[in-house]
Amino acid sequence: MNAEPPRSFPSFAEALRVWFRIGCLSFGGPAGQIALMHREVVDERRWVSDARFLHALNFCTLLPGPEAQQLATYLGWLMHGVKGGVAAGLLFIIPGALVMLALSAIYVGFGAVPLIAALFFGLKCAVLVLVVEALLRVARRALKGRLPWLLAAAAFLALFLFGLPFPLVVLAAALLGYLLPAAFAGGGHGAAKDGPPAMLDALLAAEPDRIARLAGAARRAGLVAVALWLWPVALLIGTPLWGDLAWFFSKMAVVTFGGAYAVLAYVAQEAVEHYRWLTAGQMLAGLGLAETTPGPLILVLQFVGYLAGHAAGGAWGGVLGAVLTLWVTFAPCFAWIFLGAPYVERLHDQPRLKGALAGVTAAVVGVIGNLALWFGLRVLFGEVRAVPLGPAVLEVPVPTTLDPLAALLAMLAAVALFRMKLGVVRTLALTALAGLVLKTGADWLLG
Repeated sequence: MNAEPPRSFPSFAEALRVWFRIGCLSFGGPAGQIALMHREVVDERRWVSDARFLHALNFCTLLPGPEAQQLATYLGWLMHGVKGGVAAGLLFIIPGALVMLALSAIYVGFGAVPLIAALFFGLKCAVLVLVVEALLRVARRALKGRLPWLLAAAAFLALFLFGLPFPLVVLAAALLGYLLPAAFAGGGHGAAKDGPPAMLDALLAAEPDRIARLAGAARRAGLVAVALWLWPVALLIGTPLWGDLAWFFSKMAVVTFGGAYAVLAYVAQEAVEHYRWLTAGQMLAGLGLAETTPGPLILVLQFVGYLAGHAAGGAWGGVLGAVLTLWVTFAPCFAWIFLGAPYVERLHDQPRLKGALAGVTAAVVGVIGNLALWFGLRVLFGEVRAVPLGPAVLEVPVPTTLDPLAALLAMLAAVALFRMKLGVVRTLALTALAGLVLKTGADWLLG
């Protein structure tokens, strides 16, 4: 007979509240979202250990689509089965999607809204600090030994200087970890935090057959997700606008390795020049909205769908275009997790595969570092120049374009988070309010 599961294990209702909180606060792209999730479920609540968090993150990093949303789905499934995975994944998307839908409608009706831009300006500065904190925390726990540190640095340089394809970097890291598992034995997803085991680990120890029991329902849910993804594509294919939206964004759902930035240039080119759903200026405006709202950056596709639908059918056409785009973009994300997670969990303790995933973890530290620097340069400076260095390209900020308000707000967020220990919510709220006051005041003074 199995041992009793830990009594303190969170209920489904409690988990719903936390997943909703994460969905509402998930600003700053994948680095910021993963940082927030790690803080909420690993550091503050100890629902999940570093080991399982990084193990799940490694797998999600290898998948097409937004890795943070898929990570939430994976962890939700581990905790409460299919319903937990569906709830965690949807609650990660819905708050940002609703905000993006409202901002899309406002943009079409009134253009840019200065007050909203000022509010989100402060949030971006706070998220930059959250990302840096997460980078330091994950690096300290995941990188044990010289080779993992070297691999993290190599991944950072490969992405930041040489612009190598993200999948190539991750696969190379996995291969290195597979070939040299002993070099990664002290870190990666095998690293554990001091203290009592996390609640999920204790539950799995009490119920060793839990993963096997969850696997069947997960596979069925994965097949249902595939069917739900493909039926509107098959139904609408050949129709002038809706079929094009369904087909184009379905293709994007299976090639977005490395996150949204990896394919945004292609999306912009096709949406603007080929389909003419929107202009280049509107595409840039949509990207700006997506960068400052909660949820995955890939929600910029929802903005594209809204403008395309609005041009064809007014406000309700815009809503339909946004919903269709969201559907074919995120349905496959659930399929990848539910079909793959049961197999990944079986491999948790195999040494070579453990080493491969630990290698991916080391590379992910470099990836987060690259995202943090990319994000920070664009938050703090108005202009960033690309300087060729032989085969490499170095992005250098133009010093005269430093935004003093952004620097001030980032320092405020750092003091609130590190010195005053205000926590994520109050730090974000304080910095957003300060950004609203300072930005609107500066804009008013400048006329």
